Amino acid sequence: MFRLPVCRAVVPCLLIGPALCVPAGLRAQHPVTLREAIEIAQERGHVAQAAEAAREAARYRNLQFRSGLLPQLSLVGTVPSYNRSIIPVLQPDGSTEFRPQQQTTGTLAMRLTQKLPFTGGDLFVSSSLQRLSVSGLQDTETWSSTPISIGLRQEILRPNVTAWSRREQDVRSELDERLYREALEDIAIATTGLFFDVYAASVALGNATANAATNDTLYRLNQGRFEVGKIGENDLLQSELALLRSRTSLDGARLEYDRATAALRLALNLPPGTPLEIVVPAQVPAFAADTTRAVSEALARRASVSSAELQDVQARRRVTEARMASGIGATVQASFGFNATAPEARLAYQNLLEARTFTLSVEVPFWQWGAHGEGVRAAEAQQDQAQSLAQASLEQTAHDAHYAALQLSQSARNVALSAKADTVADKRFSVAYNRYVIGRITIDNLYLAQNEKDQALSQFVQSLRGYWQSYYRLRRVTLFDFERGEPIR
Repeated sequence: MFRLPVCRAVVPCLLIGPALCVPAGLRAQHPVTLREAIEIAQERGHVAQAAEAAREAARYRNLQFRSGLLPQLSLVGTVPSYNRSIIPVLQPDGSTEFRPQQQTTGTLAMRLTQKLPFTGGDLFVSSSLQRLSVSGLQDTETWSSTPISIGLRQEILRPNVTAWSRREQDVRSELDERLYREALEDIAIATTGLFFDVYAASVALGNATANAATNDTLYRLNQGRFEVGKIGENDLLQSELALLRSRTSLDGARLEYDRATAALRLALNLPPGTPLEIVVPAQVPAFAADTTRAVSEALARRASVSSAELQDVQARRRVTEARMASGIGATVQASFGFNATAPEARLAYQNLLEARTFTLSVEVPFWQWGAHGEGVRAAEAQQDQAQSLAQASLEQTAHDAHYAALQLSQSARNVALSAKADTVADKRFSVAYNRYVIGRITIDNLYLAQNEKDQALSQFVQSLRGYWQSYYRLRRVTLFDFERGEPIR
């Protein structure tokens, strides 16, 4: 760990309330650190809950797809189908007479189907029982059974929809998980900003309070000097103006402090008015973020990589479908089983006979006015577009990771330099203040030192904020924890 130089801006803790009201697992009597605040936001924040819900929805969609590839058992039936109408009846002499008839049909079937992943066909096993009742001139009742029938339906020279859907779903499942991890890292970055908003507001409030007290003391001192003629009215008025400005700044700092605290409380999903206490990191981790490692990890783990892979699979699927869907094709359907018929249900399973079916349907398009070739060329153009966009996305991913690693190193150096500058500026103001009290420098030099002190303090706070935002941005663009040397789970 790299410890910051001694700096008045690194206060041990910022007291916003006596205790933190958080879940039992995170409830503690000590102030909340930045990492703990991020954990709370990632666990119970509204954005985190939305990201969790999105991941759960994606997981259930994936399970739904996987379940659809397993054997499907279903029971279907028609109980009953009733028809009363006048129908034509062929007579023995060849004439036709129209006779009224009532017909009732009932069917019950059990069907087991299975998608064949390598061919895309459908394999099925079924068993059915049917009852036909006719009333009219003659009442008849017939039962027909098919105890078992095994069949296959297979398309030839057509896209394997099941295989392509499986490929898409495999990539989409990985993409959803990576999107969830990136969403959590986005929450970490946002929480870091809000955390340091509170820190900056607290430091600004403390500095404004100190400035107001100092300027009040100076104004009283200058009143006495003016009365004895040691300073002119211009210096007295300048001192009074500085006092008024410091009081205005103090009021603004109080408001900004309250706003920043409420915003952090909202991000952590804490009830309004909940007491809150935070502690600012007094150390920054000391580790080297190698740019080459950052790029390789980003290209291996980012959601943009999975998104590019998904677009490539979808583009290749469109090309395949365009080439095969409207070309020469055929469908084979065959089944083998046993069936029987009888006037009673108990007899319908006796004296079974073989039942065989085979169908070959062929489609040969002769003229499509160029639609087939145009569709293929359109799909190929879309594939080229997807490849170009994917390449641009991968290059941008590598670019972001490379410069995120460099930015973290630069931010660490900025923290050290700004901490030293803040210490020097504060010491310079103390010296200037003491010299002004004994009358060795003018009031202009004193206020110049005070302004430089305020600027150095503000720059230190911003550099500390910048470091931790760079720290979590590197995690975000690589999905890799360089401090621990392991992927983010």
